[in-house]
Amino acid sequence: MLLALTLACLPVCVHAANILVLGLFKDMAIIKVDDMQHKLRVGEISPEGVKLISSNSDEAILEVNGVRQAYSLGEQQSTQSFAQNKTISEARIWSNRGMYQTPGSINGMPVNFLVDTGASSVAMNTEHARRLGINYRYTGQQGAARTASGIVSTYVIRLKSVKVGNIELHDVEGAVIEGQGPTNILLGMSFLKQVRMQRDGELLQLQKLD
Repeated sequence: MLLALTLACLPVCVHAANILVLGLFKDMAIIKVDDMQHKLRVGEISPEGVKLISSNSDEAILEVNGVRQAYSLGEQQSTQSFAQNKTISEARIWSNRGMYQTPGSINGMPVNFLVDTGASSVAMNTEHARRLGINYRYTGQQGAARTASGIVSTYVIRLKSVKVGNIELHDVEGAVIEGQGPTNILLGMSFLKQVRMQRDGELLQLQKLD
């Protein structure tokens, strides 16, 4: 019995098989692996070793041999091509009183972001920039922006890297706003337009193919 339990806990290596998505639901998917049909909930693994990572009415994220791939309804693929496909990087951000805040990093230094689809770029105040070692007056392009406090000077800069969850983008446009606002560093559209955003209740999920 002990041997059987031990073997059951070992990871399953999936050999060549054809996977077809037959049904998509919130946190559940119906898949067909070769000739066998299975109903999986998030976190469950089929006898063949196919794991359901996430699912909604549009797509399912399946993991095979440690590699994740997005599937739409009716899409079929062989597990032989999984290793050749790009994996999915993602970030899961939970709402806090209607705001989506998350830790991350800029140029390798830890920061806290506020997701803001109304911001055109990753925006920060001058104190944030100084803490991150960004010489915005030297490297940035000066401009102006209208805020609740009136017209303020801004500097458009390039950020070497911006990371949230395990999504990391390089050479991202940023903006430094002179003064004390914004209080939080805004994760704006210069980052968000390069990822897929999906909201499920209080959860905001960002995904990007690597």
